[in-house]
Amino acid sequence: LSICGKLCYAIGGAPNQVAGSAAAFFLQIYLLDIAHITPFHASLVLFIGKASGAVTDPVAGFFISKSRWTKIGRLMPWMLACTPFTVVSYFFMWYLPPFVSGRVAWYLTFYCLFQALTTLFQVPYSALTMFLSTDQKERDSATAYRMTMEVLGTLIGAALQGQIVASAHVSHHCAVNPPVNTTDSWHEAPSFPDPSDPLSHQVIYMIAAGVIGGVYLLGIVILFLGVKERDDPYALNSDRAIPFCKGLGLTMKHGPYVKLTASFLLISTAVQLEQSNFVLFCTHAADLRNHFQYLVVTILVSAAVSIPFWQKFLQRFGKKCAACGISWMIPFAVMLVTVPNLILAYFVAFVSGLSIAASLLLPWSMLPDVVDNFRLQNPHGKGHETIFYSSYVFFTKMSAGIGLGISAAGLEFTGYKPGICRQSNDVILTLKILIGAVPAILILVGLFILLFYPITEESRKETKLALDVLR
Repeated sequence: LSICGKLCYAIGGAPNQVAGSAAAFFLQIYLLDIAHITPFHASLVLFIGKASGAVTDPVAGFFISKSRWTKIGRLMPWMLACTPFTVVSYFFMWYLPPFVSGRVAWYLTFYCLFQALTTLFQVPYSALTMFLSTDQKERDSATAYRMTMEVLGTLIGAALQGQIVASAHVSHHCAVNPPVNTTDSWHEAPSFPDPSDPLSHQVIYMIAAGVIGGVYLLGIVILFLGVKERDDPYALNSDRAIPFCKGLGLTMKHGPYVKLTASFLLISTAVQLEQSNFVLFCTHAADLRNHFQYLVVTILVSAAVSIPFWQKFLQRFGKKCAACGISWMIPFAVMLVTVPNLILAYFVAFVSGLSIAASLLLPWSMLPDVVDNFRLQNPHGKGHETIFYSSYVFFTKMSAGIGLGISAAGLEFTGYKPGICRQSNDVILTLKILIGAVPAILILVGLFILLFYPITEESRKETKLALDVLR
């Protein structure tokens, strides 16, 4: 694979991360403080939206596995077709409708559409890794390029969104250090956007959505022009595609896949909880409301810079060993919760970026090894790649949706009130638990499951030799 081809492949996946990052960090606080819907309704939007994306995964895998080969490949037409609709749904996801009673339905509709359409892009895009090259090192290298660019995309999304919309979350009428005997007006003084102001909060969010929509279109053009999809090199003319339902049953019985998926669905849920609650935590629980956009950028710069380091690390010490780096964020996140200090917050952001980079790179680097292992055990079937990738994304999205729904419901239960200067002590405690204790438990359990993952560096080499003979 040429460096140009790897870069074009990597750039193609960045727009999804740009949009996903903006939504992960800012959608919950947007729904609560700008759209002024209740935390319970916000939890419904987040959970049902993620669930709709998760349900779309196996459906997308089913139809993609039935697709015929075209002049531009079997996967590329799906990515090209869904991109314009994804841009439109993303834009309206950040639009503040003039009516109030139907806002929940509005955001639910467009968030579900956005999640479903990004799935129709992500499933064929991630499965495309298997059709770039037959060489494991080349695929690992392409995955490293992809994850570096996706983390940069995450950085761009959070930075663009953070810098553009930061003014919407700075409450100028709130004192930095309020007196101890606060009045009720302190708690009950919401800051509503003025719809008549041309630079009101809703317009600011729409500008950010328009910019990110443009990034989407640029990314798909580069992907289409720079990447050539190759057919399955192991397949014989007599081989038949595995029926989707049968293939799904076989994947659920495949030990390495089950252990990998169970481990990283817990770890990805922990990362999602950190992302979605970090801005809320900085705004309401740590008196860092004027620094949250810079802290988010610090996390993502650290993650982007460390991807090449993790790629070298896993090549030298193995992929299971590299998974230990995911646990680095735990002690520092606990420190931030217990001692909310500005300098410590930046240090925690840097270390969290290192851990997030490892959690992003490893599952996508290990999944091709699982697919190769399955291929060796089922040598006369083809078309199983999209089944693996779609079902993996299904489980991680579903677990993340459940986690985000529960976290937003927790804020509702403890009395979160949109737009006020200071939340109650129960809300602050809930945010601390969602940032510190819950992700720590999920990561530790996920890493424990990963200890039983059976594919080692030696077995990878044996599988590669056996597949070369088969080819």
